Amino acid sequence: MTSHLAATGTPVYAIEIDSSVARGLQHLTERYANLTIVSGDVLKTDIAKLASGRRVHVYGNLPYYITSPILHHLFRFADIIDEVHIVIQTEVAERLVAEPDGSEYGYLSVATRLYSRPEFVFKIPRGAFLPPPDVSSALVTLRFPGEKLEMDAAKKAEFLEFVKSCFSQKRKTLVNNLKSSVPRDRVQKALSALKLRPDARAEQLSVRDFTALYERLGS
Repeated sequence: MTSHLAATGTPVYAIEIDSSVARGLQHLTERYANLTIVSGDVLKTDIAKLASGRRVHVYGNLPYYITSPILHHLFRFADIIDEVHIVIQTEVAERLVAEPDGSEYGYLSVATRLYSRPEFVFKIPRGAFLPPPDVSSALVTLRFPGEKLEMDAAKKAEFLEFVKSCFSQKRKTLVNNLKSSVPRDRVQKALSALKLRPDARAEQLSVRDFTALYERLGS
C-alpha cells in the first residue's frame, strides 16, 4: 500500500507504531523522495501538523481492536480530510454504514454519519491475508463532510455524548435511557414536539432527529 501511494508522487506520510516495521519501510524513501515514515502511534499523531495546510486522504489497514478510537481521532481532523479508505472488520464496517431501524445501527453509525458519508465498498476474504485472520474484513470509504450541522468541535463532542446516552441500553426507550439526566416528562414533550413516538428508541432516530432532540432538550 505504501509503495502504491508513494508512486503517485504526492506527499505520503506512513504512520507505523511497530518500530521494526517502520525501519523496514525506510528503504522505500530511497526510491520515493515524497515519502516520509512516521514511527509512532496514530492516536497520538497530529494529522493537521503532518498535512501542513494540505487536504488529506487517509488509507489504512486498521488494527481491528482499536478501530473506533482511530476513527474518533480522525474525526477530530474532519475539516481537512476529503476521504478515508480503510480495511476493517466486516462487523464494524456494517455498523458504520447502518441506517436507522437496522439491526447494526448504533452510536458508531451516528458518529460516522455526523462527520462523513460512509460506503461499504466490498468484503475481503480471509485468505487475502497472511496469516488469515479469525474474522472477515471489508473495505469502507468515508467521504467528508457528513451531515451539514451548525456545530463547532466542542458542540459535536457534547452531542455525541448525548447520543451515547441515548444508546446506553439499546432495547430501552429514549425516555428510560435519558431519565438519569433529563426528567421523563421533558423528554416526552420533546418527542411529541418533534412528532416522534413516545416510546421511540435510539435505533429509530436519524442524525437529524438526534440533533433536533439534543437542541430541544438543551434549550
